[in-house]
Amino acid sequence: MYDKTKYLTAGDKGLVIEFGNEISKPINEKIRSMVLAIEKAGLTGLSELVPTYRSLLVYYDPLQWSCQKLIQRLQELEGELNSLQLPQPKVTLLPVLYGGEYGPDLPFVCKNAGLTPEEVINIHTSRDYLIYMIGFTPGFPYLGGMDERIATPRLQNPRTKIPAGSVGIAGSQTGVYPIESPGGWQLIGRTPVKLYDPHRATPVLLAAGDYVRFYSINETQYQEILKQCQDGTYQVECREYQG
Repeated sequence: MYDKTKYLTAGDKGLVIEFGNEISKPINEKIRSMVLAIEKAGLTGLSELVPTYRSLLVYYDPLQWSCQKLIQRLQELEGELNSLQLPQPKVTLLPVLYGGEYGPDLPFVCKNAGLTPEEVINIHTSRDYLIYMIGFTPGFPYLGGMDERIATPRLQNPRTKIPAGSVGIAGSQTGVYPIESPGGWQLIGRTPVKLYDPHRATPVLLAAGDYVRFYSINETQYQEILKQCQDGTYQVECREYQG
């Protein structure tokens, strides 16, 4: 984390608040705190807050704020972050059918790690993953904290079409493709749960700062949950994070 936060202009309507140059929980907590502080302050003239791994992008109306005035106000809020209490994060439980046509790269991940499929699945489902940021496509969660034993390089040649719900690994990260899209992550399984649905009241299922826990299901369970998701009766299971 930087000793002094950087405030960087991003065009005539954007301001980047950069807290560091690494992926870390303390930086993520500071980003979440800054989002909370801005929301609590009720600043008008801000159109969107975009948290990333190490920074927060603030979109603002230049007719209401000069860049310098906005920086001054945000620096005041930053000075008050220690008095803020972040809400308790939740853990969303995502069922995953691993391997086969749903996870065509599981054999490569196993070979790269020198582990059996059962060992890779057990490791992947053994912990809660912090959602550092949402991006790339609507609802794509960048999840940190994966066990280094199953870290795997990206595909040398990305796929042009990946099914929605595919669960992948890229380096030390894991994530889920919410919609059909191109991508270069190693696919190890697929969840039937919709991470993005534009017809829902809240289209994006997950949020930065919360956690995801994967658990393994079989083909029959996958099809049952898929049907429930399609007819709108599936209830996503969540619990409080015990960190």
